[in-house]
Amino acid sequence: MDRLQEAIAALHAVDARRSESRIDPAARLIVCMAFSLTTVSFGKYDFCGLMGMSLFLVITAIWENISVWKGLCRLRYILAAVALLGSANLFYDRNVIFYLGGLPVTGGLLSALTLCSKGIFTVLAAYFLLYLIGMPGICRALRRLGIPGGAVTVLLLTWRYLIVLLKEVRRMWQAYGMRAPGQRGVRMRAWGSFAGLLLLRSMDRAETVYQSMLLRGYDGEALREPAGRAASGRSILYVAAWLCVFIFLRWIPLFRLAGRLFLS
Repeated sequence: MDRLQEAIAALHAVDARRSESRIDPAARLIVCMAFSLTTVSFGKYDFCGLMGMSLFLVITAIWENISVWKGLCRLRYILAAVALLGSANLFYDRNVIFYLGGLPVTGGLLSALTLCSKGIFTVLAAYFLLYLIGMPGICRALRRLGIPGGAVTVLLLTWRYLIVLLKEVRRMWQAYGMRAPGQRGVRMRAWGSFAGLLLLRSMDRAETVYQSMLLRGYDGEALREPAGRAASGRSILYVAAWLCVFIFLRWIPLFRLAGRLFLS
């Protein structure tokens, strides 16, 4: 199975995934946003304090049976870009902060590790959220939080059309491969026509999808949430508990205290 087919299968798997938990999707979205904001609020040299935020990812992965390794593999290109951006600090901040076993640890190295960890943590938190409730769940959570229906509809249709776009690219790739057997990739002189044909086919397919939606009664609102729906006690407890944990981890360097305890 080629990479395009793997990407299409992964998107279908996310759509098919439904969390069996009774926790409201809006509660999970709030916790994910609070985790990301708390993570990025750490100072550029506070690496030990930042490591305490990994408890949320570890507990969520174990409790929800999520493969962290599979998530890292799927997000490898994004994580590589984050690591590349963080490595730039190595060349700008060369002041020695402390010595580790006789080896100098510069501020650039420490800030690079902190920045990369922030990126990895926030990306993994978003992946966990998407894996648990899917894009429809995220859109429902946004509507529950008061986001306008038009913006939510655009986000949902963009997600839906991404699969359609990948399928069109796969068909064109197969057709090009049949006309140029043994050739690896698309020739540079054919890039313009390939992209133009993809745009025309995508527009035709989008028009077909839109007409099908109209025949099924689409009136501009993709998701409708029942009015007056209250959050469950389990969801409120879930949000309150994690917010308390985030506040504790933000102000109490748990890993630093544990290191002092073991070294004493």
